[in-house]
Amino acid sequence: MEDKYYELRLKINPDIEDIVSEICFEVFPCEGVVLAEETYKDLEMINSTEGTLRVFLTKKADIERILAEQREILKSRGLSDNDLGSWEYTFEEKQNEDWSKKWKEKWDITHVSDRITIIPDWLEYEPKRQDEVMIRLEPGCAFGTGTHQTTQLCMKALEKYLPPEAEVADIGMGSGILAICAMKLGAKSVYGCDIDDTVIDVAKENAKKNNVNCDFELGTADRISRKFDFVLANILHNVLNDIMGDLKNLLNDNAFLALSGILDEKKQVVLDAIKRENLKIIEEIHQDQWVCFVVRRNEI
Repeated sequence: MEDKYYELRLKINPDIEDIVSEICFEVFPCEGVVLAEETYKDLEMINSTEGTLRVFLTKKADIERILAEQREILKSRGLSDNDLGSWEYTFEEKQNEDWSKKWKEKWDITHVSDRITIIPDWLEYEPKRQDEVMIRLEPGCAFGTGTHQTTQLCMKALEKYLPPEAEVADIGMGSGILAICAMKLGAKSVYGCDIDDTVIDVAKENAKKNNVNCDFELGTADRISRKFDFVLANILHNVLNDIMGDLKNLLNDNAFLALSGILDEKKQVVLDAIKRENLKIIEEIHQDQWVCFVVRRNEI
Protein backbone atom coordinates (compact mmCIF):
# COMPACT_ATOMS: atom_id res chain seq x y z
CA MET A 1 0.00 0.00 0.00
CA GLU A 2 1.33 3.49 -0.86
CA ASP A 3 2.08 5.73 2.13
CA LYS A 4 0.36 8.73 0.59
CA TYR A 5 -2.50 9.71 -1.67
CA TYR A 6 -3.91 12.87 -3.22
CA GLU A 7 -7.28 14.45 -2.52
CA LEU A 8 -9.04 16.78 -4.95
CA ARG A 9 -11.92 18.83 -3.53
CA LEU A 10 -14.06 20.25 -6.32
CA LYS A 11 -16.99 22.67 -5.92
CA ILE A 12 -19.81 21.85 -8.32
CA ASN A 13 -23.54 22.17 -8.77
CA PRO A 14 -24.79 19.17 -6.74
CA ASP A 15 -27.43 18.50 -9.41
CA ILE A 16 -24.70 17.09 -11.67
CA GLU A 17 -22.58 15.31 -9.06
CA ASP A 18 -22.85 11.92 -10.77
CA ILE A 19 -21.92 13.35 -14.16
CA VAL A 20 -18.78 14.96 -12.71
CA SER A 21 -18.01 11.81 -10.72
CA GLU A 22 -18.05 9.82 -13.95
CA ILE A 23 -15.64 12.27 -15.52
CA CYS A 24 -13.27 11.97 -12.55
CA PHE A 25 -13.09 8.21 -12.96
CA GLU A 26 -12.43 8.58 -16.67
CA VAL A 27 -9.78 11.31 -16.73
CA PHE A 28 -7.92 11.01 -13.40
CA PRO A 29 -6.03 8.15 -11.71
CA CYS A 30 -9.08 7.93 -9.46
CA GLU A 31 -9.97 5.23 -6.94
CA GLY A 32 -13.04 6.76 -5.36
CA VAL A 33 -15.36 9.75 -5.10
CA VAL A 34 -17.31 10.86 -2.04
CA LEU A 35 -20.38 12.99 -2.64
CA ALA A 36 -22.25 14.87 0.11
CA GLU A 37 -21.15 14.15 3.68
CA GLU A 38 -23.37 15.22 6.57
CA THR A 39 -22.58 15.71 10.24
CA TYR A 40 -25.28 15.43 12.90
CA LYS A 41 -25.52 16.44 16.53
CA ASP A 42 -28.55 15.57 18.64
CA LEU A 43 -30.40 14.46 15.49
CA GLU A 44 -29.83 17.85 13.83
CA MET A 45 -27.61 18.27 10.79
CA ILE A 46 -24.90 20.80 11.67
CA ASN A 47 -22.68 20.48 8.59
CA SER A 48 -22.88 19.27 4.97
CA THR A 49 -20.38 19.11 2.13
CA GLU A 50 -23.12 19.06 -0.52
CA GLY A 51 -21.75 20.69 -3.64
CA THR A 52 -18.16 19.59 -2.98
CA LEU A 53 -16.78 16.35 -4.42
CA ARG A 54 -13.90 14.64 -2.63
CA VAL A 55 -11.93 12.76 -5.27
CA PHE A 56 -9.22 10.30 -4.16
CA LEU A 57 -6.28 10.00 -6.59
CA THR A 58 -3.38 7.56 -6.62
CA LYS A 59 -0.94 10.09 -8.11
CA LYS A 60 -0.60 13.71 -9.17
CA ALA A 61 -2.35 15.01 -12.29
CA ASP A 62 -2.59 18.23 -14.28
CA ILE A 63 -5.79 19.20 -12.50
CA GLU A 64 -6.25 22.71 -13.89
CA ARG A 65 -5.82 21.71 -17.53
CA ILE A 66 -7.98 18.59 -17.31
CA LEU A 67 -10.82 20.34 -15.48
CA ALA A 68 -10.79 23.20 -18.00
CA GLU A 69 -11.00 20.74 -20.90
CA GLN A 70 -13.82 18.72 -19.34
CA ARG A 71 -15.79 21.83 -18.41
CA GLU A 72 -15.66 23.03 -22.02
CA ILE A 73 -16.83 19.62 -23.24
CA LEU A 74 -19.87 19.76 -20.93
CA LYS A 75 -20.63 23.33 -22.03
CA SER A 76 -20.47 22.22 -25.67
CA ARG A 77 -23.10 19.60 -24.78
CA GLY A 78 -25.55 22.24 -23.58
CA LEU A 79 -24.76 22.79 -19.89
CA SER A 80 -24.32 26.40 -18.73
CA ASP A 81 -21.92 27.82 -16.15
CA ASN A 82 -24.80 27.86 -13.66
CA ASP A 83 -25.53 24.20 -14.40
CA LEU A 84 -21.90 23.29 -13.72
CA GLY A 85 -21.12 25.38 -10.64
CA SER A 86 -17.82 27.15 -10.01
CA TRP A 87 -15.40 24.16 -10.20
CA GLU A 88 -13.09 25.89 -7.73
CA TYR A 89 -10.77 23.26 -6.31
CA THR A 90 -8.05 22.36 -3.85
CA PHE A 91 -5.52 19.57 -4.33
CA GLU A 92 -3.57 18.12 -1.40
CA GLU A 93 -1.13 15.32 -0.74
CA LYS A 94 -2.16 13.29 2.32
CA GLN A 95 -0.86 10.39 4.34
CA ASN A 96 -2.58 7.12 3.62
CA GLU A 97 -5.14 6.08 6.22
CA ASP A 98 -6.56 3.17 4.25
CA TRP A 99 -8.07 5.81 1.97
CA SER A 100 -9.02 3.33 -0.73
CA LYS A 101 -11.70 1.98 1.61
CA LYS A 102 -12.83 5.23 3.22
CA TRP A 103 -14.99 6.32 0.29
CA LYS A 104 -16.87 3.04 0.40
CA GLU A 105 -18.21 3.93 3.84
CA LYS A 106 -20.47 6.50 2.18
CA TRP A 107 -22.27 3.94 0.01
CA ASP A 108 -25.29 2.09 1.30
CA ILE A 109 -28.03 -0.17 -0.02
CA THR A 110 -30.45 1.71 -2.31
CA HIS A 111 -34.12 0.72 -2.46
CA VAL A 112 -35.20 2.08 -5.83
CA SER A 113 -38.71 0.75 -5.31
CA ASP A 114 -40.44 -1.87 -3.18
CA ARG A 115 -39.08 -4.48 -5.58
CA ILE A 116 -35.73 -3.17 -6.93
CA THR A 117 -32.67 -2.97 -4.66
CA ILE A 118 -29.09 -1.92 -5.50
CA ILE A 119 -26.43 -3.45 -3.23
CA PRO A 120 -22.76 -2.36 -3.02
CA ASP A 121 -20.69 -5.47 -3.59
CA TRP A 122 -19.07 -5.49 -0.15
CA LEU A 123 -22.34 -5.34 1.86
CA GLU A 124 -24.52 -8.24 3.01
CA TYR A 125 -28.24 -8.09 2.31
CA GLU A 126 -31.25 -10.32 2.88
CA PRO A 127 -34.15 -9.86 0.42
CA LYS A 128 -37.39 -8.44 1.82
CA ARG A 129 -39.70 -10.14 -0.66
CA GLN A 130 -39.69 -13.26 -2.81
CA ASP A 131 -39.71 -11.44 -6.16
CA GLU A 132 -37.16 -8.77 -5.19
CA VAL A 133 -34.79 -7.73 -7.96
CA MET A 134 -31.32 -7.41 -6.40
CA ILE A 135 -28.43 -5.90 -8.35
CA ARG A 136 -24.88 -6.03 -6.99
CA LEU A 137 -22.35 -3.45 -8.16
CA GLU A 138 -19.03 -1.92 -7.20
CA PRO A 139 -20.07 1.76 -7.03
CA GLY A 140 -17.54 4.05 -8.57
CA CYS A 141 -16.44 1.72 -11.36
CA ALA A 142 -18.51 3.63 -13.93
CA PHE A 143 -21.38 6.06 -14.17
CA GLY A 144 -24.74 4.59 -13.25
CA THR A 145 -24.41 3.06 -9.80
CA GLY A 146 -28.13 3.11 -9.11
CA THR A 147 -28.00 5.88 -6.54
CA HIS A 148 -28.58 8.75 -8.95
CA GLN A 149 -32.10 9.92 -9.65
CA THR A 150 -31.80 9.55 -13.43
CA THR A 151 -30.90 5.87 -13.11
CA GLN A 152 -33.68 5.23 -10.62
CA LEU A 153 -36.21 6.89 -12.91
CA CYS A 154 -35.27 4.51 -15.72
CA MET A 155 -35.61 1.54 -13.39
CA LYS A 156 -39.07 2.68 -12.35
CA ALA A 157 -40.03 3.00 -16.01
CA LEU A 158 -38.73 -0.51 -16.68
CA GLU A 159 -40.61 -1.94 -13.70
CA LYS A 160 -43.88 -0.40 -14.87
CA TYR A 161 -43.73 -0.73 -18.66
CA LEU A 162 -41.34 -3.56 -19.62
CA PRO A 163 -43.32 -6.08 -21.73
CA PRO A 164 -42.84 -9.81 -21.04
CA GLU A 165 -39.99 -11.40 -23.00
CA ALA A 166 -38.99 -7.99 -24.38
CA GLU A 167 -35.92 -7.29 -26.45
CA VAL A 168 -34.27 -4.25 -24.87
CA ALA A 169 -31.63 -1.70 -25.94
CA ASP A 170 -29.69 0.48 -23.49
CA ILE A 171 -28.10 3.42 -25.32
CA GLY A 172 -25.18 4.81 -23.34
CA MET A 173 -25.25 1.92 -20.87
CA GLY A 174 -22.34 2.99 -18.61
CA SER A 175 -21.98 0.47 -15.81
CA GLY A 176 -24.68 -1.73 -17.38
CA ILE A 177 -26.99 -1.39 -14.40
CA LEU A 178 -30.12 -0.69 -16.45
CA ALA A 179 -29.41 -3.59 -18.78
CA ILE A 180 -28.95 -5.86 -15.77
CA CYS A 181 -32.17 -4.57 -14.24
CA ALA A 182 -34.07 -5.25 -17.47
CA MET A 183 -32.83 -8.84 -17.59
CA LYS A 184 -33.76 -9.42 -13.97
CA LEU A 185 -37.23 -7.98 -14.62
CA GLY A 186 -37.81 -10.56 -17.35
CA ALA A 187 -36.38 -9.21 -20.61
CA LYS A 188 -35.61 -11.83 -23.25
CA SER A 189 -32.39 -10.09 -24.32
CA VAL A 190 -30.55 -6.81 -23.78
CA TYR A 191 -28.17 -4.99 -26.09
CA GLY A 192 -26.14 -2.09 -24.69
CA CYS A 193 -23.77 0.34 -26.36
CA ASP A 194 -21.66 3.27 -25.22
CA ILE A 195 -19.20 5.70 -26.81
CA ASP A 196 -16.77 5.24 -23.88
CA ASP A 197 -14.62 2.16 -24.44
CA THR A 198 -13.54 2.13 -20.77
CA VAL A 199 -16.98 1.05 -19.57
CA ILE A 200 -17.48 -1.97 -21.82
CA ASP A 201 -15.45 -4.40 -19.71
CA VAL A 202 -16.93 -2.92 -16.52
CA ALA A 203 -20.46 -3.53 -17.77
CA LYS A 204 -19.61 -7.07 -18.83
CA GLU A 205 -18.11 -7.79 -15.41
CA ASN A 206 -21.19 -6.39 -13.66
CA ALA A 207 -23.48 -8.56 -15.80
CA LYS A 208 -21.39 -11.61 -14.97
CA LYS A 209 -21.49 -10.72 -11.27
CA ASN A 210 -25.29 -10.62 -11.46
CA ASN A 211 -25.58 -13.88 -13.44
CA VAL A 212 -27.21 -12.34 -16.52
CA ASN A 213 -26.18 -12.31 -20.17
CA CYS A 214 -26.12 -8.97 -21.97
CA ASP A 215 -24.55 -7.96 -25.28
CA PHE A 216 -22.37 -4.87 -24.70
CA GLU A 217 -20.25 -3.09 -27.28
CA LEU A 218 -18.79 0.24 -28.35
CA GLY A 219 -21.34 2.00 -30.52
CA THR A 220 -24.05 4.59 -31.08
CA ALA A 221 -27.78 4.52 -31.80
CA ASP A 222 -27.42 5.49 -35.46
CA ARG A 223 -25.37 2.36 -36.21
CA ILE A 224 -27.92 -0.15 -34.91
CA SER A 225 -30.03 -1.97 -37.50
CA ARG A 226 -32.20 -4.01 -35.09
CA LYS A 227 -35.46 -2.94 -33.51
CA PHE A 228 -36.50 -3.40 -29.88
CA ASP A 229 -39.53 -3.57 -27.60
CA PHE A 230 -38.05 -1.22 -24.99
CA VAL A 231 -35.27 1.34 -25.43
CA LEU A 232 -33.46 3.12 -22.60
CA ALA A 233 -31.54 6.37 -23.04
CA ASN A 234 -30.19 7.94 -19.85
CA ILE A 235 -28.18 10.73 -21.48
CA LEU A 236 -27.85 14.53 -21.29
CA HIS A 237 -30.79 16.53 -22.66
CA ASN A 238 -28.92 17.99 -25.65
CA VAL A 239 -27.70 14.55 -26.74
CA LEU A 240 -31.25 13.22 -26.52
CA ASN A 241 -32.30 16.09 -28.77
CA ASP A 242 -29.61 15.22 -31.31
CA ILE A 243 -30.33 11.48 -31.46
CA MET A 244 -34.12 11.40 -30.96
CA GLY A 245 -34.67 10.35 -34.57
CA ASP A 246 -32.16 7.51 -34.21
CA LEU A 247 -33.86 6.38 -30.99
CA LYS A 248 -37.25 6.37 -32.71
CA ASN A 249 -35.85 4.18 -35.48
CA LEU A 250 -34.96 1.52 -32.88
CA LEU A 251 -38.59 1.06 -31.82
CA ASN A 252 -40.77 -1.86 -32.80
CA ASP A 253 -44.49 -1.18 -33.18
CA ASN A 254 -45.93 -0.54 -29.69
CA ALA A 255 -42.42 -0.30 -28.18
CA PHE A 256 -41.55 1.97 -25.25
CA LEU A 257 -38.74 4.52 -25.06
CA ALA A 258 -37.54 5.81 -21.65
CA LEU A 259 -35.71 9.15 -21.86
CA SER A 260 -33.83 10.21 -18.72
CA GLY A 261 -30.84 12.33 -17.64
CA ILE A 262 -33.01 15.47 -17.95
CA LEU A 263 -33.04 18.36 -15.49
CA ASP A 264 -36.49 19.92 -15.07
CA GLU A 265 -35.18 23.25 -16.35
CA LYS A 266 -33.86 21.59 -19.53
CA LYS A 267 -36.86 19.40 -20.29
CA GLN A 268 -38.30 21.69 -22.98
CA VAL A 269 -35.37 20.77 -25.24
CA VAL A 270 -36.41 17.11 -25.00
CA LEU A 271 -40.12 17.90 -25.29
CA ASP A 272 -39.45 19.74 -28.55
CA ALA A 273 -37.51 16.73 -29.87
CA ILE A 274 -40.33 14.36 -28.84
CA LYS A 275 -42.83 16.52 -30.73
CA ARG A 276 -40.50 16.82 -33.74
CA GLU A 277 -40.29 13.03 -34.06
CA ASN A 278 -44.03 12.55 -33.56
CA LEU A 279 -43.65 10.55 -30.37
CA LYS A 280 -46.41 10.27 -27.77
CA ILE A 281 -45.71 10.82 -24.07
CA ILE A 282 -47.15 7.99 -21.97
CA GLU A 283 -45.89 9.24 -18.61
CA GLU A 284 -43.70 11.98 -17.18
CA ILE A 285 -41.94 10.68 -14.04
CA HIS A 286 -40.25 13.07 -11.60
CA GLN A 287 -37.69 12.57 -8.84
CA ASP A 288 -36.24 15.65 -7.17
CA GLN A 289 -35.12 18.02 -9.97
CA TRP A 290 -34.95 15.28 -12.62
CA VAL A 291 -37.54 14.03 -15.10
CA CYS A 292 -37.95 10.92 -17.24
CA PHE A 293 -40.30 10.73 -20.23
CA VAL A 294 -41.77 7.39 -21.25
CA VAL A 295 -42.87 7.66 -24.88
CA ARG A 296 -44.13 5.57 -27.80
CA ARG A 297 -44.65 6.08 -31.51
CA ASN A 298 -47.64 8.30 -32.23
CA GLU A 299 -48.81 6.69 -35.43
CA ILE A 300 -51.60 8.49 -37.24
